[in-house]
Amino acid sequence: MGRISFSCLFPASWHFSLSSQMLPRLLLPSVRQLLFVGLLLFLLVALYLFVVTGKLPASWITKENHFHRHLARVTDVDATDASNPNLNYGLVVDCGSSGSRVYVYCWPKHNGNLHELLDIRQMRDQNRKSLVMKIKPGISELAKTPEKASDYIYPLLSFAAEHVPKDKHIETPLYILCTAGMRILPDSQQEAILEDLRTDIPVHFNFLFSDSHVEVISGKQEGVYAWIGINFVLGRFNHVHRDGEAVIEVNVPGNDQQEALVRKRTAGVLDMGGASTQIAFEVPKTVSFTTPQQEEIAKNLLAEFNLGCDAHRTDHVYRVYVATFLGFGGNTAHQRYEGSLIRSTATRNKLLGQHIGETAEFPLLDPCLPTELQDEIGFSPNKVHLRGTGDFDQCRRSLQPFLNRTNDPQTSLSGIYQPVIDFNNSQFFGFSEFYYCTEDVLRIGGDYNPSKYAQAAKSYCATQWKTLRDRFDSGLYASHADLHRLKNQCFKSAWMYEVLHSGFSFPTDYKNLKTAFLVYDKEVQWTLGAILFRTRFLPLRDIQQESLKGLHAHWRHSFSFVNNHYLFLVCFFIVLLSIILYLLRLRRIHRRTAQRCSPSSVPWMEDGLESPTLPINL
Repeated sequence: MGRISFSCLFPASWHFSLSSQMLPRLLLPSVRQLLFVGLLLFLLVALYLFVVTGKLPASWITKENHFHRHLARVTDVDATDASNPNLNYGLVVDCGSSGSRVYVYCWPKHNGNLHELLDIRQMRDQNRKSLVMKIKPGISELAKTPEKASDYIYPLLSFAAEHVPKDKHIETPLYILCTAGMRILPDSQQEAILEDLRTDIPVHFNFLFSDSHVEVISGKQEGVYAWIGINFVLGRFNHVHRDGEAVIEVNVPGNDQQEALVRKRTAGVLDMGGASTQIAFEVPKTVSFTTPQQEEIAKNLLAEFNLGCDAHRTDHVYRVYVATFLGFGGNTAHQRYEGSLIRSTATRNKLLGQHIGETAEFPLLDPCLPTELQDEIGFSPNKVHLRGTGDFDQCRRSLQPFLNRTNDPQTSLSGIYQPVIDFNNSQFFGFSEFYYCTEDVLRIGGDYNPSKYAQAAKSYCATQWKTLRDRFDSGLYASHADLHRLKNQCFKSAWMYEVLHSGFSFPTDYKNLKTAFLVYDKEVQWTLGAILFRTRFLPLRDIQQESLKGLHAHWRHSFSFVNNHYLFLVCFFIVLLSIILYLLRLRRIHRRTAQRCSPSSVPWMEDGLESPTLPINL
């Protein structure tokens, strides 16, 4: 049999020969061989994309992001690694009425996905405690000595400077936001305090700080920040939703012509403090108004904002209703109620010549006190002696006038405008007094069941005061519940119920309210929402920096396969094309050789002679 010998200008060990029967098989591969080679090349390219570029399928990314978000809830309580150069930091100083606090936040570099927000969390020390420092009194106490404002806040900023790496100070934003205490000061006194901070802080600290980073925020802003913080911790701004998760259709504010977005349902927030009550929730549909006056009022209660880093994207555009009701907190409402009892008793005694409430022997019967509890309110000569009857339903009815409701269905407390809530597709979280009323004494905090709550409150109110004291002494109530809580529990239970169902018009069968003190075991402050909103454009900075780095790396490493995978791909396909062209060339050479070696032109094949060697030089 004839053989073809390949003599190359290479080392001798590379010399080999092929039989004339094997050569056609090599140069004329079968369909199976072509499919196998094609499949092998496809797998190599796919492996390259997965390993080198990291471009995984979207479904994998979704599952991985979901896993990491749940993992973050666990690792969020770990100590912060301040030596990590990829961490960024931010500071928020909450200047409240009773004192000021500094919160230190941190977050890794943005992942470049414009649909996602920064992953901001509180910085924690080696003992896993949140880095927070508080000082007293409130900054509003410096109204007459505004030049001392920077000295007042110096300890807070020094505390933050010790924990934020020094090389990060220059890029760490600092926000000083003042709330209720400063709002009641005249504008001139407010400005004097703020100006001292603007002037002196840059002298002593190297944080990223400008004049706009210090201001007195409104109650509406504070409510919006609280709403943002809670929904961020709940993961409601991650719009990749899984099957079974609640979603809503949203008409994007300012673009009514655009098709409605479908995204995760956000949570509403109810917060009842000692002095005020606040409600905040997203309004997904475009709001219509019956009168121009109502529209003007609504503008002060509706906030439209974009949480995303790109103003042209609508993924994170929200319309949120926020209303704060001063005088409707648990303590101030109780004071209003007691004041009403004093005035009405005095008037009735004067008109009817009675002496009800003037002595303990002839007390005024109060349905909002536990049964047989005796108490005194007011001061002489208007002191009133009370004795509780523990009638929860009667207490609720006596509190309804204090809600100041109107007949307009689109209003709530004090006749303030409130958009319609879709109670069939909504969720709310109740904080502060909403939680204390359900948990401290009644021990049914968490998922709110109106009928169960009303029954528990009714039973508590009707219980003899002596029995309640015995239960208290036996430790059956929350550790921080005191006698003051026990005495006022009946009133506050009725007040909370009326505010929720008569004031905000929640149905009496509504079961999608959770009362809570913590969210995922964390106390969520409005400052988290503040830094999320105020740093929302930082991802663009990170993305631009990464783009510049990539551009520079392209020129520096244009001949490096490792640093420029795109060049590697180009070279890979050039080599592949060269191999294909070379095989086609060999195929043509083989055909020509086969024609020369046909029986008519090659007599030695007929004679059975040994085939001569055909040198082919490559």
